[in-house]
Amino acid sequence: MKFILGSGSPRRKELLAQIGVVADDIRAPDIDETPHKAELPRPYCARMAREKVAAVPADSDDIVLCADTTVALGRRILGKPADRAEAEAFLRSMSGRRHKVITAVAVRRGDKLWERDVMSTVRMKNLAEDELKAYLDTGDWEGKAGGYGIQGPAGVLIPWISGSFTGIVGLPLAETANLLRASGYPIYGEGS
Repeated sequence: MKFILGSGSPRRKELLAQIGVVADDIRAPDIDETPHKAELPRPYCARMAREKVAAVPADSDDIVLCADTTVALGRRILGKPADRAEAEAFLRSMSGRRHKVITAVAVRRGDKLWERDVMSTVRMKNLAEDELKAYLDTGDWEGKAGGYGIQGPAGVLIPWISGSFTGIVGLPLAETANLLRASGYPIYGEGS
């Protein structure tokens, strides 16, 4: 049995290490992440996690974990910004407002699938022009849903959350540990 992390995200790798889980292999799937017409954020996020885990090649006894994090402003999905201008537009739209961060996790072993999604609420402060520009200048927005990562420089922009901090970062650890246990993976060396 091998544990395969189906994600190139260094944050997910670091979060798994916090609970003693180290991937035997990393195989980031290459799938089309375009939302369907009128698709709502939560079903979209769950579909992405399922499609990612299905796209990772693995032996029948291997355990594969994939996740997807989506930032939602109402019914609008804010994905990874294509460029600085889009990141700025995303941040301006969230300034002074609450938004949802959804992370869906899918674990596959053979033909069995375990999945869970976690939704958290995040409030972004009213952004002043100088702090918006300073944040964009860090480049931290690149490759992050909604154009920010709470665990980095953007943490100063977030005065309040309700939900799972690790889910907002990209992998809700309590739920992920339960999915891995269900699939037969020993957490903290259980059963070894």
